[in-house]
Amino acid sequence: MALRNRLAALGVCAWLGVVACGGGSSESYDIVLAGGRVMDPESGLDAVRHVGIRGDRIVAVSTSPLRGAQEVDVSGLVVAPGFIDLHAHGQNLSDNRWQARDGVTTALEMEAGVWPVESWYAERAKEGLLNYGGTVGHIGARIQYITGATSENDPAIGRLNAQGFPIWSHQRLEASEFPGLVALIEEGLRAGGLGIGMGINYSPAASPQEIYRVFELAAAHGVPIYVHVRGAGVGEPNGSFGSIQEMLSNALTSGASLHIVHLGSSGLIQGPKLATMIDAARARGVDVTTEVYPYTAASTAIESAIFDPGWQERLGISYGDIQWAATGERLTRESFDRYRKQGGPIIIHLIPETTVDSLVAHPGVMIASDGVPIINGRGHPRGVGTYARVLGRYVRERKALSLMDALGKMSYLPAERLRGALPEMARKGRVQVGADADLTVFDAERVIDRATFDDPAQASEGIPHVMVNGVFVVRDGQLVDGVLPGRQVRRTTPPSP
Repeated sequence: MALRNRLAALGVCAWLGVVACGGGSSESYDIVLAGGRVMDPESGLDAVRHVGIRGDRIVAVSTSPLRGAQEVDVSGLVVAPGFIDLHAHGQNLSDNRWQARDGVTTALEMEAGVWPVESWYAERAKEGLLNYGGTVGHIGARIQYITGATSENDPAIGRLNAQGFPIWSHQRLEASEFPGLVALIEEGLRAGGLGIGMGINYSPAASPQEIYRVFELAAAHGVPIYVHVRGAGVGEPNGSFGSIQEMLSNALTSGASLHIVHLGSSGLIQGPKLATMIDAARARGVDVTTEVYPYTAASTAIESAIFDPGWQERLGISYGDIQWAATGERLTRESFDRYRKQGGPIIIHLIPETTVDSLVAHPGVMIASDGVPIINGRGHPRGVGTYARVLGRYVRERKALSLMDALGKMSYLPAERLRGALPEMARKGRVQVGADADLTVFDAERVIDRATFDDPAQASEGIPHVMVNGVFVVRDGQLVDGVLPGRQVRRTTPPSP
């Protein structure tokens, strides 16, 4: 026993295996997941094992049966690392409940980011069903710098320019103003932001010089940038191709780490070609990654800059390709104009299915939901069914990729993307001794998404158990009441000056 404890303290268990140093029958655990098909994307382990959990950690992965205060028979089921969603806009308890039933254990706001960082983390701490965190929002910092607003309820956000556009998104900053904006973003980094989130498509007045200055800031502090690129579509220079080139050039010349969000909706028909460009940049030493969600429709706010005049030509769509989320109706010119004045969420049917299929299967492309809040049972289904959809439709039905590759895209690869700025993420995205007990247990023969565009409020099926930090949040297919085991994912080491 003393030898086993000493080896465990040195971390040797993970190397030798629990049979040598951690899973004898004399041990007892808080929870045992017994007899499941354990799949670990980092090591490639795919075998029947017994998983022993003590507190918030995995302390045994054993070929022999284990004893525990709770013993859960998971024979015939897959025991996988909990899914890490890098792109979850539904940052509230209600949306977390949908995500939990889809196997998500960590839901992060990395694209738009959060602002102000300190108060956002304080609010999220009140309802942490899942692990939570966010980047510093470039848009939020820009809003404060230009309008003075420090909360989303501040009426200053609505200030318009002479053309009737919001000044925060349509006012260009001079080079002399960049230091003031950078200082605000640095304030967010000091508060623990996980990097910098940028939605350039939503702030069209942000010049290439402004964006590059933010890349330099990220490089100086050793944090990644998560970016919604400048534009989408075939029109150049600010279409899909030119927008990806701008980001790759910035990453190469600044030295910043880069993650390009939702390549499907940003790349559209050019998505597969853009994925090969990203691969080529990575092969030449650029630290760049990307993601996709498995749907042929996007979602955003109709009042956003994406729908400034000329959107039909830029995106290659028309009014009938847009769906008003609250009712499901397809729009006309009249209803588009009316709803744009009102503001609200829409669903945009514009992504070629061939692009989605190609990117979901493309090596190294992560899965992230871009999930938006479900309001009164309405919204885009990606915030409810993304992960079960990949497992059920792309792995089991279409055999577009292997189960292990899919799990890597959902857990291990996102953890690795985060690990450069947050070393403790080495404990997530894995089923190994010493890893955090964030686990998703599913039936590979039955898992499927049920959420649709017409009825998104339908939970995924075939995911009976989900555990966050050693606590069940889903048990026997049902949400567990009264538990909030989620913890903040936050940088605690001050950034380098």
